[in-house]
Amino acid sequence: MIKDITQKLYADIPREILYHYTTFSGLLGIVGSRALWASDIRYMNDSAELKHTADLIAKEISRRIAAGHPNPNLLNQFLDWVSHRITNGHLLFGASFRSNGNLLSQWRGYSRLGKGVSLGFNPAYILKCAHAQSFQIGKCIYDPDEQRRLIVRVVDAVEALVEQRPKVPDSDNPCSSLPYHAAFQHIEGDLLRIAAVLKHPSFEEEAEWRIVSPAITDYLNAPVLFREGASMLVPYVEFKFQPENGRPIGLEHVFLGPTPNINISMNSLNMYLRKNKVTPARGADYCQIPFRQK
Repeated sequence: MIKDITQKLYADIPREILYHYTTFSGLLGIVGSRALWASDIRYMNDSAELKHTADLIAKEISRRIAAGHPNPNLLNQFLDWVSHRITNGHLLFGASFRSNGNLLSQWRGYSRLGKGVSLGFNPAYILKCAHAQSFQIGKCIYDPDEQRRLIVRVVDAVEALVEQRPKVPDSDNPCSSLPYHAAFQHIEGDLLRIAAVLKHPSFEEEAEWRIVSPAITDYLNAPVLFREGASMLVPYVEFKFQPENGRPIGLEHVFLGPTPNINISMNSLNMYLRKNKVTPARGADYCQIPFRQK
């Protein structure tokens, strides 16, 4: 049942150009490696969304218990399990794209000292690259009512799963008082994929699409790499771009972010792209947003 929820969430197909905001350093890395870094979603800039999902589950469980649910122990165990696994469980990697490649809020996030670009890709190209690597692409959900309805279905699915499976104690601790955890483990990957597209309503302007990896249960034997983050090491995997019509990367369009040096910055950007045989089908444009030094 929960797989049906996940499949429906990732069934939408983007129709517009998908933009990925990054810095000049990010651009150099993407073109040089022909890959995008898909970070562990726990370490992404807006990773509070995982807590947002846990909070939604907590509210739904509280509502059911207050209404006299016949098995509050099951619900409380599920909530405790979610709270722990959301930060200590399987790994899921993702990268963000926006339907709008020229958002002031995004330039403010990525354009420090005038060093931002947004790279636009044909959605069919991203889907092709995703399918080749068993990634999925999903449209983020911001509407609170839609999120609540979704969480109701998730908790319903958990209850149905437990009813179908016998209560099994933790295999490492046969005397465990947590007999439902074995059942919960079967939905962990799907639950993470659901959490990956539930975002706080305050981010609605972004209209984000997200590519999401398969859940990784054994990071030691998976192609997990690490990069330096603002205050910690960040796990990531590479999302590879395939050659397209003789081009190393199928880039559709590029926006240059706000900068005090428009002409020479546009010139060097175009020089770099041509030098690396990356020719956006719709060219490169300046964002036309006045630069403001912070």
